[in-house]
Amino acid sequence: MRAAAVTALVALCLPCLDACGGSIPSYPWPKEPDPTRAEIELGVGDVVGITVWDNRDFNTDATVRADGTITIPLIGDLKAAGSTPSMLRKAIKDRVEQFIKFPEGQNFVTVMLKTWRSYRWTIQGEVTRQGVFTSDHYVRVSEAIAQAGGPSRFARRERLVLFRYDAATRQTKRIPLHYDLIVSGERPDMDIFVLANDVIYIP
Repeated sequence: MRAAAVTALVALCLPCLDACGGSIPSYPWPKEPDPTRAEIELGVGDVVGITVWDNRDFNTDATVRADGTITIPLIGDLKAAGSTPSMLRKAIKDRVEQFIKFPEGQNFVTVMLKTWRSYRWTIQGEVTRQGVFTSDHYVRVSEAIAQAGGPSRFARRERLVLFRYDAATRQTKRIPLHYDLIVSGERPDMDIFVLANDVIYIP
């Protein structure tokens, strides 16, 4: 739903982009988040492997469903979307301890991300291949555009825009980018990490 809203905003902003000049305005790119410094947040479609030591009845590979939940044998449904593996591990441990008592301070429950499907972003505009892309690791803007085959020969490479939903303000912000400055290495600060549900538009 959120990705669709961002895509609609891109369409609304196109006339504004055409009216703008080619210069890049000042923007605090280094303040954008580095997701590699934090645990992955689970989302719909992700598959987690759950193991309870010496209690195979609880062990399973669980997929996060559209409602954000997973199902664990003997335990039932648990909310997983929006949690990190560590948060989910604690929630599972609390449930399992209703059946089994673990020694104090011991970790007998493990949660491992096995398939990462919720990390998706969209690239639109003058690229070789528009569409929704994914990866099994975090990528930067340059890598994301490379997955789309790079800008077309008609692209205005100095006027890229990354649209990102800001949960704090509940608004979508526009992050200006300059493709040539990024790939030349002149402005590595612009080569920010792409987050889930970002939309990159190349006019």
